[in-house]
Amino acid sequence: MKQPTYKENRQGYSILCFAAAIALLTVIGLYGGCGIEKTDGSKISDLEYEMVEEENIPEELKAKIEEKKAASFKLTYEGDSYIYIVRGYGEQETGGYSIQILEFYHTQNSVIFHTNLIGPSKDELKNTAPSYPYIVIRTQNPNKNVIFK
Repeated sequence: MKQPTYKENRQGYSILCFAAAIALLTVIGLYGGCGIEKTDGSKISDLEYEMVEEENIPEELKAKIEEKKAASFKLTYEGDSYIYIVRGYGEQETGGYSIQILEFYHTQNSVIFHTNLIGPSKDELKNTAPSYPYIVIRTQNPNKNVIFK
């Protein structure tokens, strides 16, 4: 039996690689779109929400906030038919900070929650103890991912 030459081996190997690449591209083309959702970031409408006072925060969520409050954090917590959205700004040197909600709306695929930390005014008497400003809101669960800005 005659052994294939180097050139014949190389040619056969090239054809095999080409066929494998075509098969792989076909599979990717057929299944590549599965599970991928196009995102349209345009605003559909504002969402209604209510501010949640500390005494009304669910105990499990309070524990998570306490655990994370030293650093900047973002979290969501689902309870009943509501979702709680929390944005914390970590340890600040003094008190007197507030958090402003700039935007809260939904898009086709997500909920946008955009906040801003506002520092104490220069005229305001500053509490010299560190503070851990955070905000908790509650809204009907839209069953969408929350994007923090």
